[in-house]
Amino acid sequence: MSDLPPYPPLDPTTYDLIIVGTGISESILSAAAASSSSNTSVLHLDPNPFYGSHFASLSLPDLTSFLHSSSSLSPPPPPSSHDHNFLSVNLVNRSLYSSVEITTFDSSIHEDHDSRKFNVDLCGPRVNFCADESINLMLKSGSNNYVEFKSVDASFVGDSSGELRNVPDSRSAIFKDKSLDLMEKKELMTFFKLVQAHLADVATVRINEEDLESPFIEFLDKMELPPKIKSIILYGIAMLDYDQENEEACGGLLKTREGIARLALYITSIGRFSNALGALIYPIYGQGEIPQGFCRRAAVKGCIYVLRMPITALLLDKETGGYKGVRLATGQEIFSQKLILDPCITVESKSMSSLTDQQKETLRVIIPKAISSNGKIARGICIIRGSVKADVSNALVVYPPKSLFPEQLAAIRVLQLGSGLAVCPADMHVLYLSTVCDNDDQGKTALLSAMSTLIRPQVPESLQSDPVVENDTAEAKPVVLWRALYVQELVKGEFGGSISSASSPDGNLNYNEIVKSAIKLYEQLMGSGELFKEDNPTEENDGGAENED
Repeated sequence: MSDLPPYPPLDPTTYDLIIVGTGISESILSAAAASSSSNTSVLHLDPNPFYGSHFASLSLPDLTSFLHSSSSLSPPPPPSSHDHNFLSVNLVNRSLYSSVEITTFDSSIHEDHDSRKFNVDLCGPRVNFCADESINLMLKSGSNNYVEFKSVDASFVGDSSGELRNVPDSRSAIFKDKSLDLMEKKELMTFFKLVQAHLADVATVRINEEDLESPFIEFLDKMELPPKIKSIILYGIAMLDYDQENEEACGGLLKTREGIARLALYITSIGRFSNALGALIYPIYGQGEIPQGFCRRAAVKGCIYVLRMPITALLLDKETGGYKGVRLATGQEIFSQKLILDPCITVESKSMSSLTDQQKETLRVIIPKAISSNGKIARGICIIRGSVKADVSNALVVYPPKSLFPEQLAAIRVLQLGSGLAVCPADMHVLYLSTVCDNDDQGKTALLSAMSTLIRPQVPESLQSDPVVENDTAEAKPVVLWRALYVQELVKGEFGGSISSASSPDGNLNYNEIVKSAIKLYEQLMGSGELFKEDNPTEENDGGAENED
């Protein structure tokens, strides 16, 4: 590969663990393995010139290039001339992205501003609850020394009329909420008191076992909560995707036990940190800072990092079929006991016909297979001038199922972020949208519906001879300057013995499920053991806490 930097050969050439890709799962695993008491030697590679893989935060040109280059299958590597006792199995990258549409509505976004002032998330919208597992793991590992967070100002539940109802995050917020009448405020306060008493294990007011095993929606009905309050609890706090009034559509209703656990996460997040006003926080410079924080921690513990370094083949023992190592794009062969791969890496189809059953078992988790059966996530990014809510810069908006149109099967989440988070210039905001979907058209239709509710329709520059006049009776909507729409496949991480695969970004708002998957994979890889058990989170960092551009 002629575009590779002139890297010298790696030394050493043998490691306990090789990891390819610097996404959330991979970065947690590299930091945990490098920090383990067994002194695991780790080589961490990434074919990209940046950290984060599918969880990265990129400039607009880099985001555009990544989505377009990743929306088609990469060609197979050239034949190898190596002759030894190993079988070489070629690798290719499969696409996680489809239906990529990128539109510039106002060319001044590229002319008047340095487009590299934008730090745009590939996997948005994404936030961290103050008490969720990703924050706990960062605190435990010391990775928090390298990432700074700010509070998300407010959360809303929206509908097709354009109304945005507050999601209250405290008793005072409930009383100040003008969208709730006195009776609704009383009902919501009573419900929260019951949940808090249950979580505090107050015997006289605990929710009984029968209710805990019943559908959450039935429990809310039993509490006689009105539809408006139920919608806020189910979709604005518990962050459910599917219509809980329709068991067939959601593929199984959420049980009250899990619903209460989700409310507990929200409640315990409020007030955990003195500089966070509500339950949600977001990292300055974008979500890509989180995997980079874990990578920095891994580097402090001895992990070796090489960016811009693809692997082109796996090396298997010809006799046993067992995994031995990888071949880098430079041609160098590196060996390890274990290997973790980015979710888009798979075996070249032509190589499959020559493999024995034993060799196929070694490669089981990365053998080409249909990945659309795991579901899809439609994602949208808009650069806007203005705000979707007056006087609010950083905000989350959730549109519950059927709130925008009758065929809307899943909730749509929208996250607006401003310049205070160093993600865009001062006069703009970045808007992230996502929804889970069965197919590309369904997902993009849902996102466009949310956009049309929040954003003023853009007029082509050729027709903008006269100034746009806003309706005096309507609140001015923000105007979109740039937009990206794409659909991402959902790939779950899988343990395969010597070769394992990491997870792609999921459709959730936070990282809890991805972190749980990474912890489980670590336990399987290492035999047992607690992540970062021997680490000291108060240890002085290496001076790299500031952001690196």
